[in-house]
Amino acid sequence: MSFEMTKGLFKYDFTDQHAILGVPLDAEFSDIRKRYMRIARRLHSDTCSFEDQADKDWASQFLSKVVNPAYNKFSKESDRKEYNLLLAAIAKRVAKEQAKMHIESEAAKQLATAKDLEEAYKTAVNKLALKQYESVAETEDAIAQISELNMVYLLRKERPGGSVGVGVSSPPTAATPTNTGTKVTANPDAATPALPKVQPKDSLADQSCRRAQGFMDSKNYAKASLELKEALKREPKHSQAHAMLAMCYFQQNQATMAKLQVQKALASNPEEPTALEVKKKLEQLAASGAKDKKNENKLSAFFGGLFGGKKK
Repeated sequence: MSFEMTKGLFKYDFTDQHAILGVPLDAEFSDIRKRYMRIARRLHSDTCSFEDQADKDWASQFLSKVVNPAYNKFSKESDRKEYNLLLAAIAKRVAKEQAKMHIESEAAKQLATAKDLEEAYKTAVNKLALKQYESVAETEDAIAQISELNMVYLLRKERPGGSVGVGVSSPPTAATPTNTGTKVTANPDAATPALPKVQPKDSLADQSCRRAQGFMDSKNYAKASLELKEALKREPKHSQAHAMLAMCYFQQNQATMAKLQVQKALASNPEEPTALEVKKKLEQLAASGAKDKKNENKLSAFFGGLFGGKKK
């Protein structure tokens, strides 16, 4: 299973295990264990209540590949100490790179200006944790939001004394310039507050692609194909789904079907990377086949010359 996150603390090449488990950064191990047990019961194949089989498969993989490793980071004291040292270093980096920070979630924006930091932070984390593993669609969104809360919390702990400006205010207008005493540089990103990026929510087809990627990572191309076909029922021109399906066909030695899906993917998005990768593989396969055919013809001609001559 492939789990990629680029929001909150994850953007600093740091795996936010607290966000994965849905616990505050100062949670005691006993509370972490209780939370893990609740998540495990929710996701384990024997107790999972998801109705869709693909969702159940995703839950089982997410538990073993993402949640269990997160919990293991806290199960040993030596690992906890190592993780906390790394977290402290990340906090320093967050404070240092504050000007580049972007906040997307409403919860993190509110935390940036909350008067009672500790209470607001724990309340927000606990609220998101309640629905974190209620469905496949909500899980990654909740992890991203909790990690953003962790990012803002660490920043405010590093910069005590009030709220922090981290890309949550409206852009200043030319008519009402504000003198903050900050030196203005030629870099436009440094001269104005960063605005929060607005990301569209994943569609149902995107979610199917994400589940399919998990199956592909475990080389279960048959199940991945089913997920991708479901995605294409919802969005027939979804270039990523066509491209991933092309890769599944290629891995199952169905070159003709792979070629058809590549054409559909590139028709929607000529720059689709997976489609271009499969196209290259197909071209290499075709070149190799042509070479083999040429060698076969040469051998046929050679042996024909030895044994197929006219009788004297």
